[in-house]
Amino acid sequence: MEQTFLLTAARKAMLVGFLTAVPAFSLPSVADTLQSSNIQQQSGKVKGKVFDSNGEAVIGASVKIVGQKNSGTITDIDGNFTIDAKNGQTLEISYIGYKPKTVKVNGASLTVKLEDDAQLLNDVVVVGYGTMRKKDLTGSVLQINPEKFANENPGTVQDLLRGTPGLNVGYSADAKGGGSMQIRGQRSVYTDGGHNDPLIILDGMAFYGELSEINPDDIGQIDVLKDASAAAVYGAKAANGVIIVTTKKGKLGKPTVNVSANLGINTKSDYTMDVYSPSGYMKFREDWYKATTYGMGDDGVYGAYKGKDGKGNLIQQPGYYDTAENAQRLYGVDQATWAAYSKNADGESMASIYAQRLGLRDNVLQNYLDGNTVDWWDKTFRTGINQDYNASISGASETMNYYMSAGFLRNEGAVKGNEYRSIRANMKVSGKVTKWLEIGANVNFQDRSDGDISVGLGTNYWDNNQLRNSPFSTYRNEDGTLAQYPMNQNDYGGYSYDFERQYLDLEKGYQVLNTIFNAKVTLPFGITYAFNASPRYQYYYNRYFMSADRPNTNAQDRGVDRGWGKRFDWSLNNTITWDHTFAKKHHVILTLVQEAEERRYWSDNISAREILPSDALGFHNTQNATLEKSSFSTNDTHQTADALLARLFYSYDDRYMITASVRRDGYSAFGNNNPYATFPSVALGWSFTNEKFWKWSDIMNTGKLRLSWGKNGNRSLSDPYVALADLASGTGKTMNYLTGGNIVDMKYLSVNRLANPNLQWEKTEAINVGLDFGFLNDRITGSIDYYHMMTKDMIMNQRLPGFTGFGSITTNLGQVNNDGLEVSINSLNIKEKNFEWRTSFGLSWNKNTIKKLYGTYEDVLDKNGNVVGRKESDDLTNGWFIGKSIGTIWNYEVTGIWQTDEYEEAAKYGQRPGDPKVWNNPDNDQYNEDGTVKKIVYGNEDKKFLGQTTPKVRWSLRNDFTIFKNWSIGISMYSLMGHKSLSGWYLNNDNGGSLVTKQCNTWVKGYWTPENPTNKYARLDAQGPTGATGAQKLINRSFVRFDNLSVAYTFPKEWLASTGISRLKLFFNIKNLGTIHSSDWEYGDPETAGLATRTYTFGMNITL
Repeated sequence: MEQTFLLTAARKAMLVGFLTAVPAFSLPSVADTLQSSNIQQQSGKVKGKVFDSNGEAVIGASVKIVGQKNSGTITDIDGNFTIDAKNGQTLEISYIGYKPKTVKVNGASLTVKLEDDAQLLNDVVVVGYGTMRKKDLTGSVLQINPEKFANENPGTVQDLLRGTPGLNVGYSADAKGGGSMQIRGQRSVYTDGGHNDPLIILDGMAFYGELSEINPDDIGQIDVLKDASAAAVYGAKAANGVIIVTTKKGKLGKPTVNVSANLGINTKSDYTMDVYSPSGYMKFREDWYKATTYGMGDDGVYGAYKGKDGKGNLIQQPGYYDTAENAQRLYGVDQATWAAYSKNADGESMASIYAQRLGLRDNVLQNYLDGNTVDWWDKTFRTGINQDYNASISGASETMNYYMSAGFLRNEGAVKGNEYRSIRANMKVSGKVTKWLEIGANVNFQDRSDGDISVGLGTNYWDNNQLRNSPFSTYRNEDGTLAQYPMNQNDYGGYSYDFERQYLDLEKGYQVLNTIFNAKVTLPFGITYAFNASPRYQYYYNRYFMSADRPNTNAQDRGVDRGWGKRFDWSLNNTITWDHTFAKKHHVILTLVQEAEERRYWSDNISAREILPSDALGFHNTQNATLEKSSFSTNDTHQTADALLARLFYSYDDRYMITASVRRDGYSAFGNNNPYATFPSVALGWSFTNEKFWKWSDIMNTGKLRLSWGKNGNRSLSDPYVALADLASGTGKTMNYLTGGNIVDMKYLSVNRLANPNLQWEKTEAINVGLDFGFLNDRITGSIDYYHMMTKDMIMNQRLPGFTGFGSITTNLGQVNNDGLEVSINSLNIKEKNFEWRTSFGLSWNKNTIKKLYGTYEDVLDKNGNVVGRKESDDLTNGWFIGKSIGTIWNYEVTGIWQTDEYEEAAKYGQRPGDPKVWNNPDNDQYNEDGTVKKIVYGNEDKKFLGQTTPKVRWSLRNDFTIFKNWSIGISMYSLMGHKSLSGWYLNNDNGGSLVTKQCNTWVKGYWTPENPTNKYARLDAQGPTGATGAQKLINRSFVRFDNLSVAYTFPKEWLASTGISRLKLFFNIKNLGTIHSSDWEYGDPETAGLATRTYTFGMNITL
């Protein structure tokens, strides 16, 4: 008992000391709360205990005497309290997540049971410039509770959002994580400047940073506004939906200290393809060169060493590219004959002859003969270590609320050199100055890295990917130093990351200070006035050094890239809200908003080259660069916006609801003739289960129909000056001028962009029909939504004729429609004393259709060339077609592989067995007068619509289990279905850039041979018919990803009673357990089309 008291007292003393060390305006009240709590416990006469429905003690519950100020106390770690109260007085006991309860004092002891109020936890939804009760919603809004994902150690905000119906969250395999986001599909063909990204709102204000600045541990809830009526209050910025992030705040009661530590192991789970092992490398090269000898033999059999040249001679003698042993075994050629096929040096070994015939030379040849190999796979990938540490302290009294946190994140990717670091801190305080005035501030800081020097994984022949190095190349020289050229220097050289890294250095990142200041005035008659201001400062730095000490380097190409950028943004809004209820049935909320913002950006960049006499100081010395070899540039932008908003909500008897809003927006980036636009919306709701005629509440207890219409704008542009003409250096940058008879070479400027004073807002108009439901006393809840969206006046670059002097002009054209269906279901399947099972399921379907483009028309002809109509022209260059989706695949169709018995038919197409068959439209071929085919022609008329690159269907499934109250197990998966992609890997054109010739290794793929007549892969170095030589194959990209498995154990409270710890949880989770996908897809992860990682995380969370 004495030990318990000492530990508890020490813990409280530590908290009081810590709290009083931070700013005085916020925390003395918290310390006073602790001290007054202790005083009242010592002098009180009534003792009691508070527990929940499971019999567990409720720690930190508020206990106060009704009608008396400053009479409260809180329950201790065992749920006990002592209060000075008299018989007959009423106590009110409350704690977040439980229904408040009042009890009368009758005696010296009390026991109080608090009932869970799960509905209360999610009852309030943030809808923009305010909150609403869930039951009052008329728009399509989805709420996400981050606590459900706590055991999964979400590293990014995207990890919390992934799997949300209607929200498309991409997957990133690098150390930073994250991923792209879209709500309800792609609205526009314009993609620059994040044009299709949703608007992010942080604690009520527009957030211009990136989501990595927000620590997932600090998030209290996320609300996704998906339909136009819900998002219309943000008008010009909400065409792509809105994601509202609300950070945590303190809870009434004792201060809470929360500490979490997570350690992860990051490994490669998938990559584009493997590369060949040493033996596989030699076998591939053997087959590669043998493929050049394929032909039809005199015996009527197609195979290797049967091809003949133009003179009728064999291209190569039988067994030439085989080993001496195989030549004798397969073709009956003795070793002497086999060796005599080529001119060899005296004493040349059979192994050397064989290797040289396969193109090996110099150090690669010697390493092959000596048996020296290098595992470049091991030099590229690694097991990375992820570290994530967070600490927070929070609390609240009747007049003050605070939440402060700090976090450190350091991740190592599965690729060497891929690293990310972030330090984040957050302080959120609010306090009541008087009964009618409340003020608050939210300050968020981040210092993060941005970019690294990692091993390149590009698959183009010009990319520096060391996996291509021959397995018989050199990693270290004989003296132990790193080899600069793993392969023949004069031929190809190869690439070594570890060698190049010695001569490179990088410091690159951001420092961000995001702040929100607010004040709220409570006026008579249910009116409140709120002022919010959000200044944001961002500093960017880039210091990249390429040392000229690198051997065989031209100093003119080496040096320092050094740059900085500063952004200062601010936005503010003034909000007046009138919330009143008439006659207990008529509920009215009127919201009026005035908003303004300004964004400014400055940047300078220096490219310093040929730093003399030495670049030993790295990027700390640019002034000694050679001016003629160096360059510098600047970029400054300035943009402003303002808006007015009016929104009215009316509800009658919690049955009939209507929400209407109108917003007027102005933005400086649009043309002088159209700087402003108006965005209206209206939404209706009917809670039919509240009607008197509804007699089935025991089955369906919640039911609400929703109907909404609204119009939103999109102002996201890559350049805020896109509507204006600009000045830029001409093609030659200088011109000759005559001054006093002398010719002077001077710089000049010319108009580079055509102005468009009529450029206006891109607008999205949408209709949404929805149903919210709850069955069996909300054991099963969910929603179903159908939407139809029309995006008009899209921001597009229209091509201009050459005589204008400009290539294009930015203007408003076209229309894209999106139709979709979303289903969200949550169920409590089993709830017993020692076992609970919950399931969440989400499904979304989206159809994207281009309705209009540039407004240019062309004739429609019949087979005889007669005009039978007109239609709007497609954009073949960009692959945009009227009536098709933005991601439509229009290309040649590969129908199979020519086999050996189709030798003559393949020849008609200029092909050989092993080449791909490509569908041909015979109507477009050239014919002789007798009707026979003169020439088979491939062109646009032979292409087909084969599918689309964007998934049509997305679904997610999550199951959560609670066992014996202390064990929690979560399993989640998601799927993308109905999308396809084209791939040319099956053609096995591995000699691009002469990589095979230069001894490079290549990717392990299947390939056709006469002995392996597959219909799936083409021969080595295959080609399609003339006009379609590179015809790509259509591949199904649908997949199911087993996204996460988490297991957590929460220690029983009674075990911790003597430690001063109120909650201790250990957890383990695996991210990305694997995928199930089509057997056609063999090129890495089906979502990334390349690298994917698997992370194992061990974590601990302690609450004091």
